[in-house]
Amino acid sequence: MAETLVLIEHDRQQVKRPSLHAITLARQLGGDYALLVLGHGLDEIAASLVSYGASAVVVADDPALVEPLADRYAKVIAEVAQKRGATTLLGTSSTFSKDILPRVAALLDAPMVTDVLGIEERNGSIAYRRPINAGSMLVTVKVEGDRRVLAVRATAFEAPVANAAPSRTERFAFDVALLPNGMQLISREQRAADRPDLTEARVVVSGGRALKDKETFERLVGGLADALGGAVGATRAAVDAGMAPNDYQIGQTGKIVAPELYIALGISGAIQHLAGIKDSRIIVAINKDPDAPIFQMATYGMVGDLHQIVPQLIESIRRT
Repeated sequence: MAETLVLIEHDRQQVKRPSLHAITLARQLGGDYALLVLGHGLDEIAASLVSYGASAVVVADDPALVEPLADRYAKVIAEVAQKRGATTLLGTSSTFSKDILPRVAALLDAPMVTDVLGIEERNGSIAYRRPINAGSMLVTVKVEGDRRVLAVRATAFEAPVANAAPSRTERFAFDVALLPNGMQLISREQRAADRPDLTEARVVVSGGRALKDKETFERLVGGLADALGGAVGATRAAVDAGMAPNDYQIGQTGKIVAPELYIALGISGAIQHLAGIKDSRIIVAINKDPDAPIFQMATYGMVGDLHQIVPQLIESIRRT
């Protein structure tokens, strides 16, 4: 029986890479771990997971799970955890997990810790490090009880290597008639994009309030991102002003990113935004205010008018 159950996310076609980082924590916790994936038509996705050293890849596959409705998914996940005797349920800190894992914790009557950055041993038991106050402080917490639900911050853990002997795949049978029907999917809107996913991109270019309007934002932020083969991000102020869609938002109330290169255009550096980029390897900031807080975190900074600098930078990159 698996001691740890790792919830894997997917987009119907392939696994979402950040969700695999929870496997690294499962290995650090020790003991056996199983991977769990829910949805419909999961044969290829399940096959891609068999080499991560899990005791099993558990597949809950049914047309009733084609959409990730939180009430249904939580019921199935809790049932899997109970039947396998899992003491720890792991997921990543994503929109998907924030919707579903608290419900699972309630069904299991288990404590939950979010945004786990690491673990340490305290008096013979495991404690978990997590950020508070928009990442300006770290706390170490212990939980009581036989079960626990953890949401890990993917940027804090290395991606696991898929080099183990193939795991067995197990189909999890459940009674569809017992699934909750409190939610119904009305519609799904998905924007077609040629750019990489924000949480997986090696390069991220973000814009703030200084971009002024949607057209300028796309021309400068989008143009530089496309020139570098990167993803586009935004501050909450830029999103609230209508310059960028909600799924571009980076920060405490948005997405957490850790690219090799993060370029901040016209971003002052509010603590809520800095909480979402602090794990980036290199941070480049362009801002006309020499006292902007972003420069305190930036690896490289340029004081100047981004409306003049960025077009020249795009042109220079395209010439190379």
